[in-house]
This record gives sequence, structure tokens and C-alpha cells, in this order.
Amino acid sequence: MDGSPSLNQKPPSILRDLREVVLTNLCVLAFREAVPDLRRLGGLYLAFGLFCTWLAGVGRYWDNERADVWQYLGLGSVAYVFAMSAVIWLLLYPLKPRHWNYRNVLIFVCMTAPPALLYAIPVERFMTLQSAQTVNVWFLAVVAGWRVALLFRFLKRSAGLFGGELIVSSLLPITLIVTALTFLNLEHVVFNIMSGIAPAQQTANDASYGVLILITAGSAMLLPFLAIGYLVLVWLYYSGARTR
Repeated sequence: MDGSPSLNQKPPSILRDLREVVLTNLCVLAFREAVPDLRRLGGLYLAFGLFCTWLAGVGRYWDNERADVWQYLGLGSVAYVFAMSAVIWLLLYPLKPRHWNYRNVLIFVCMTAPPALLYAIPVERFMTLQSAQTVNVWFLAVVAGWRVALLFRFLKRSAGLFGGELIVSSLLPITLIVTALTFLNLEHVVFNIMSGIAPAQQTANDASYGVLILITAGSAMLLPFLAIGYLVLVWLYYSGARTR
């Protein structure tokens, strides 16, 4: 024996587990059937998801001159997934979804992080400002639509929600989060758009922020109807008129 690895030698267990986690995450993102082994690999799924979330957070702000230090470090994105998961878990808990616990929701939210790596592409470096603004709007649309579709699928397949409760449960957390983030003005620019931005201060992200304002306005209009629908569903479950 010369100590060299055999051609038939299996890779170390941690590498096999990591490969399984990565491939399963890719299947989830591609809307393919996949059942993550959370009992055995839950910790690894969470670690990988948080790494992707951190990487997407760093990529989102690395060339943004308006960002704070904590945003450059990707800490905002990591904090966001914990907050978003908590909102989804708490709001939907009264509806008694299947397999419903905070850890499972957190892992799912982290698994939706990779599409946000699109924001790391510095399109303003090789495009005109107007073209970069257009591309960033499309990035925003693709990432947002992709994540909403994944949430619908997760709540339908894993949590067992359907019909009107699926629509309310998917849209209510999103409208709350969008409205809250906009009013926090984390990009230091959203409200300035309403009064105009000087040409010297314009960036490739400004058009995306304008779209965010429109999305927020739509969320504000939908929120009362979603809230009423949610309260009706909670009452139906706790009165026994509807069961899982």
C-alpha cells in the first residue's frame, strides 16, 4: 500500500452529506420533487443556507456607496431571514399547518437565498446607468417572483395549505415585511425618490427602489383584505368549523 486513495474509495461522510444538501437545495430552487432529510442533516442544511444568505447579503451591498458597515458584512441579510422566518411561523401557527416549527421554516427561507446572488452582478460597470437600472429592475422581479413561487410551493406541499388559506398565508407575511423594510428605509434612498434625486446621486439601483415603492403601495392596499381573510381563517380553525 502506497497510501494513495483508491479509485473506489468513497468520499468522506461530510462531503457526501454536503453534496446531498447542495443538490437538494438546487432541486428545491428548480421546483423539482425533493425531501430534505432534516432529521439527519438539519444542522447542515441550516449552516449551508445561512452561508448562502450571508454571501448574497455581501454581494448585494459590496458596491453600494450608501450601505452601512453591517450591510457590507452581510449581517442585514442574515438578520432578515431570522425575522422573516419568525413572521411566517408566528402568523401561520394558528392555522395549524403540517410539520410546523420555526426550524423548518428558517431552513426553507435560507434555501431561497441563492437567487439573490443576481444582485451581486455589477451591471453598472459595463452598462450605461439607464441600462443598469433596467437590468436591476428585472433582477428584482425575477428574485421576488421566484421566492414567492417557492413559498407557495412550500406552504402547499410541506405545510398542507390550500385554496384561499394558501393565498392569504403566502401574501400576508410578504406584504408585512415589504412595508416594514420600506418604512425602515434601509437603502437610505427610498423616500428621497419621492422628491427627486440629483443626477450626481443617481445609482443603478434607483429604478429598483422606485419599483419597491410601487410594490409597497400595492401591499398597503392589499393588507386590510389579507388581514380580514386571515382573521376569518383563524376563527374558523379555533371554533372547530374547519380542521386540518
